[in-house]
Amino acid sequence: MTDSLRNTIASTPGSLAGKTILMSGGSRGIGLAIALRAAADGANVAIMAKTAIAHAALEGTVHTAAAQIEAAGGKALAIVGDVRNDDDVARAVAQTVEHFGGIDIIINNASAIDLSKTADVSMKRYDLMMDINVRGTFLLSKTALEHLHTGNNPHILTLSPPLNLDPKWAGEHLAYTMAKYGMSMTTLGLAHELSQSGIAVNSLWPATLIDTAAIRNMPGGEQLVKAARSPRIVADAAHAILSSEAKTCSGNFFTDEAVLAATGVTDLSHYSMGAPEDRLIPDIFL
Repeated sequence: MTDSLRNTIASTPGSLAGKTILMSGGSRGIGLAIALRAAADGANVAIMAKTAIAHAALEGTVHTAAAQIEAAGGKALAIVGDVRNDDDVARAVAQTVEHFGGIDIIINNASAIDLSKTADVSMKRYDLMMDINVRGTFLLSKTALEHLHTGNNPHILTLSPPLNLDPKWAGEHLAYTMAKYGMSMTTLGLAHELSQSGIAVNSLWPATLIDTAAIRNMPGGEQLVKAARSPRIVADAAHAILSSEAKTCSGNFFTDEAVLAATGVTDLSHYSMGAPEDRLIPDIFL
């Protein structure tokens, strides 16, 4: 762990009490875990997600997420919307500002995944990943900028990987790699563009596989998650980033492990879904 990272992340994370977060996705999985961690501090959390009615294969809706946020101690706003739709995003920003009085934090969590090889991926899936991952991240960040400029310790946090140009990853799943790296390029560019604004722009990526519905629904997913960690590790890392000083914490591609190490947390075994630390499956792109 470098001294620069220790200096970037607050060694004793502060509170997100009273902060207003607008998150894309978040009705389940990592996004919901991040929302619940913020809610435990007493944060205001607006969730914009498409799932208004329970899906047969996916647990949770935007409304059940809002109920959990309230139960965890936060204030919630459920917004049914699609991050691909300009009007939906503009409405989500406007409703959040109207309901809570402003926006302090944007979390770009919504993402589509398809690990197919180039010959096998349909252009419909390709377009879906580009629209949700790349365009959606850019659109939500852009639309909220006006309010972040007047936010309290404002942050943009995107769930995307470091820009690792080892051709291995593009060769494994080119379409998905381009979509996720497009999210990371938004972090890279916005952090530089906003470097004098006081708005922090960072990315966060798990060092290991995380137990999510996307993983469980894969062939053999129930076995895979046994070698994964709980979404709580990403939530705790996100909390540490978002409670750090925005003016000195920007332009980073963090992993959850590195963030927690910077706060002094080195025993991560309680996040495991069952496997010992040396048997966990590393995440892609690292």
